[in-house]
Amino acid sequence: MGVLDGILGGVIGAEALSLVKGYIEKNGGIEGVVAQMEQTGFGQQVKSWVGTGPNLPISAEQIQQALGSDRVKDLAAKFGVSTEKVSELLAQYLPTAVDKATPDGKLPK
Repeated sequence: MGVLDGILGGVIGAEALSLVKGYIEKNGGIEGVVAQMEQTGFGQQVKSWVGTGPNLPISAEQIQQALGSDRVKDLAAKFGVSTEKVSELLAQYLPTAVDKATPDGKLPK
């Protein structure tokens, strides 16, 4: 996941970087995150993140819906932050992570 380190390292703090990377790695990379978001009803948002246009926002509540409360709790325990913080950080930085990992508007091979 060194690509995300380089892409996001100067953009977000260490806590957020660790959480976003951990979530992406645990869910099959960018492709897995995109599939999960599409399956949980957030396809429009995730397609905008992959595409070359502006990124549609996602709220902390929508992140909670997409991941499910058990997964959010697992991430909170793993990274030592509250469940609210997990949802907030992912809502804030996941669109950027997916966007930067797909600069040509295509999922990585």
